[in-house]
Amino acid sequence: MKMIMAIVQDKDANLLSSEFIDNNVRATKLSTTGGFLKSGNTTFLIGIDDDRVDEVLQIIKDTSQTREQFMTPPVNLDATSDSAMAYPIEVQVGGATVFVLPVEAFHRF
Repeated sequence: MKMIMAIVQDKDANLLSSEFIDNNVRATKLSTTGGFLKSGNTTFLIGIDDDRVDEVLQIIKDTSQTREQFMTPPVNLDATSDSAMAYPIEVQVGGATVFVLPVEAFHRF
């Protein structure tokens, strides 16, 4: 048994949730916030048998898209800093961050 924790961008969460339902994958969906962009993410917690881990990882990979997004860096109050830092920069967002962890015990009550 494994625990898969998948953190995806909110824009991909509904499609991924539907794919999990279509493929009989039980997942717990949590609303989370990313630390870098302060944008909404969704974290899925999935308890799955070892022989289905690759299948679930493929579903996540096929569903989670990377995209380019502009962000404005935080304002620095230091008067010596360069004013060019206030301009938006392009960053890559999306995709998925996935952790696969061993599970010692699993109970469903």
